[in-house]
Amino acid sequence: MKDIKKFQQMHRDGRINRREFLAAMSALGVSATAAGSFLTSSKALAATPKKGGLARAASNLHGPDDQMDPIVFTSGIDYTRGRATYNNLIQMLDGMSLHPELAESWEPNSNATEFTFKLRKGVTWHDGSDFTADDVVWSMNRHLGEDSPSVIGAFFTNVTEWKKIDKHTVKVSLSSPDSDLPAKLSEKQAKIAKMGTEDFKAGNGTGPYLLESFEPGVRSTHVRNPNYWRDGPNFDALEVTGITDPIARVNALIAGDMDLIYTVDAKGVRLIEESDGVRVNSTPSGLYGGICCLKNTEPGSNDDFVMGLRYIQDRERIVRSILKGHGTVGNDHPIGPAYGADHCSELAQREFDPDKAKFHLNKSGYSSAELYVAPVMSGIEEWTLLMQNNLKKIGFDLSIKKVPTDGYWGAVWMKEPLNVVSWNMRPTANAMLAIQFAPGGNWNDTFWNNDRMGELLKAQLAETDPDKRHAMLCEMRELVHTGSGMVIPAHVNILDGVSDKIQGIPNVPVGSMGAYEWIEFAWKEA
Repeated sequence: MKDIKKFQQMHRDGRINRREFLAAMSALGVSATAAGSFLTSSKALAATPKKGGLARAASNLHGPDDQMDPIVFTSGIDYTRGRATYNNLIQMLDGMSLHPELAESWEPNSNATEFTFKLRKGVTWHDGSDFTADDVVWSMNRHLGEDSPSVIGAFFTNVTEWKKIDKHTVKVSLSSPDSDLPAKLSEKQAKIAKMGTEDFKAGNGTGPYLLESFEPGVRSTHVRNPNYWRDGPNFDALEVTGITDPIARVNALIAGDMDLIYTVDAKGVRLIEESDGVRVNSTPSGLYGGICCLKNTEPGSNDDFVMGLRYIQDRERIVRSILKGHGTVGNDHPIGPAYGADHCSELAQREFDPDKAKFHLNKSGYSSAELYVAPVMSGIEEWTLLMQNNLKKIGFDLSIKKVPTDGYWGAVWMKEPLNVVSWNMRPTANAMLAIQFAPGGNWNDTFWNNDRMGELLKAQLAETDPDKRHAMLCEMRELVHTGSGMVIPAHVNILDGVSDKIQGIPNVPVGSMGAYEWIEFAWKEA
């Protein structure tokens, strides 16, 4: 019965269609009549959201760096609180489709160098004041300029002006075309805050929940916004916290202490699948883990050292044995198959080759190194231990320094010469490449600054010919694949643990729990 419920949930969430559901039932030995009834009940559940209840969610990371200022959000727990508190101009939902949010509509000019946004009327901030164009202009201007702390500032380097046309209309002007701009505006850090906000921890947004309390590194509580501008959300209240130990997080779900947990590892998948009342959501995604070799310091500044680490990755084994099939083989660039047509399948796959790894490491002159490792994503600790063992076989001593996830992004990432990283999928291939590899970008976490990369990122957005756009993306992938400081052995399915009482999680592969859209659209069965 548990397998049947799993496939019902996949059908409700849009992960499989009717034909695939019926085929799965047949494989389980379910009769056609019974399968039809299960399908009917699946549809009925999908069509009847319930109001009420408390939803308790646990992220895998939290700490003193937890934020409520959207432009500096860095982790799943930030994104969750942000989705509860604020709105974007544009929203990405099932199938990575774009939908109006605070912008009722948007219209580009003929060459995508200007976009005009008609804003929603009748929206109020949590403090009761009206949402207007001034708020949009102020919020979006915070991403601009070299001194901006925005972690997605690289998305908007070609923006020359955000301009208020009237109280409910804004226009953005660009120095060069950007056909990806609407998708970028759906990103988690592009949320709209009230003009002039100084105390972001007060949580004054337009979003579906009011921030009741917020203790960085501890928890936050949220209650339904009675004046929300559309019908929603469904829960009465939320509790959001972090449980950094992966088994403790799974146990909290199984025990009923949590309704939703982020980032389930392989061991946790087995525990959940063997337990009643809970399930695993496995969503193919561009999510990936890797090693950041800082190019501005040794040993990452040595290209042969980085190449040696790439060739020692036993990619097939990582996917098969460590990820238990919940992922795809990586190729040392971030754009995997989940990006669809933007994926560059023409790029030759780098294979596990200890001899080549030994050649490059010997050429580098290094015989040892230290890697900082925290459980920032499923399987990454096991994967680095596999790498350590394979390196030992070719005479290289990799020391692994285990550190806690608490405070990791502030104290280790982009600071220690070799560190592990996890990246969520971005709404477009260009956006993903830009946020991590644009020269001088705030989140260029290997400090690899390549002029050609910058040229291509800009040119690809202006190109309208699909074949030429694809060729540019492939060239960018090749540059990252060979020249950056990133080692990317695998793309990982988004693995979330969910109580069977929670229904209606959208199917959006750019982040956990439907890219955190569960906040507004999911509900809880009694």
